[in-house]
Amino acid sequence: MPSSSLPAVSTLRIDDLRVAAFRIPTESPESDGTLEWTATGLVVVELAAAGERGLGYTYGEAGIGRLIADELETLVIGRDPFDIGGIGRDIVARFRNAGRQGAVAQALSAVDIALWDLKARLLQVPLIALLGAARASLPVYGSGGFTSYADAELQRQFRGWSEAGISRFKMKVGREPERDRDRVRAARAAIGDGAALFVDANSAYTRNEALVQARMFVDEADVRWLEQPLPPGDLDGLRFLRGRVPAGLRIADGEYGYDLNYFRRLLEAQAVDVVMADATRCGGITGFLAVAVLCETWMLPLSSHCAPALHVHPGCAALPMIHAEYFHDHARIEQTFFDGVVEPAGGELRPDRSRPGHGLVFKWADAAPFAA
Repeated sequence: MPSSSLPAVSTLRIDDLRVAAFRIPTESPESDGTLEWTATGLVVVELAAAGERGLGYTYGEAGIGRLIADELETLVIGRDPFDIGGIGRDIVARFRNAGRQGAVAQALSAVDIALWDLKARLLQVPLIALLGAARASLPVYGSGGFTSYADAELQRQFRGWSEAGISRFKMKVGREPERDRDRVRAARAAIGDGAALFVDANSAYTRNEALVQARMFVDEADVRWLEQPLPPGDLDGLRFLRGRVPAGLRIADGEYGYDLNYFRRLLEAQAVDVVMADATRCGGITGFLAVAVLCETWMLPLSSHCAPALHVHPGCAALPMIHAEYFHDHARIEQTFFDGVVEPAGGELRPDRSRPGHGLVFKWADAAPFAA
């Protein structure tokens, strides 16, 4: 849009909010170390101003959509779409008594993402140009390998990613610890000796179990990444593990960080080697970039959790970013129900600078049969 056709910034106002929730079945029943599921929840938000629409979303339950529709619309409609920080502040204040964890944080995140997308679309620039690029592309790791998979299915998935140029792979562990040895061996056989193998326990272990398993993972399959071995609140336990696991094995956590205070405590506890943040949970793009600044301060690397299409632009803007999670379920949903999704090339995602904003457009009609 030429600048002459954009209304004066002082007159811009958000004039519409659209929100809906969907429940999208998985290809087959899936599980990790502590959870089983057959569908994935998706909540989508659109904000409109001056004829442009900004898109945000989060992965979660339908109640998040109702919260946005019932409680946040009055805080958004009529506001300056460039006032992203002010709108976020007012949302946090609105839920002072309820707290800002869980559904509140995810609602805030979806709205914040939509606001950033709307701002970039109003300015007719790709989001990466608005945020400022630190790199041209973002490495990814293939993430899946569910505990519900037979070894052959796990190997088939990993080989498919390898053929697409991906050289890092993450699998789920911990549901049956006695099977983990054989499963990581099968994964290593599929990807070869030169690839990086990660494991994610989803809080399935005790401290001592995690330490035993960590040593086995390294000895049996040269695993270099152990994610969320303990409950996210057990920062002392994570620090205990970090000081005792084999050299070269990184402890990663942070995906359930909903605000900066959690990430500050995670860093102060010296609990991890890699910080993980999820823009659909931690306050959207605003929160994600704030976590990146904390990581810079503590000189620790940052990796994004899930929602690969949403993390391309902020991931390329965040200085401490090392890679993004190319999570099977979310990549499948994004490729099916969104236009403008970029796919990995040579193991990396590259922002599409030909499209304004983050470049994603939701296919409302295609998703309608899955409305929650």
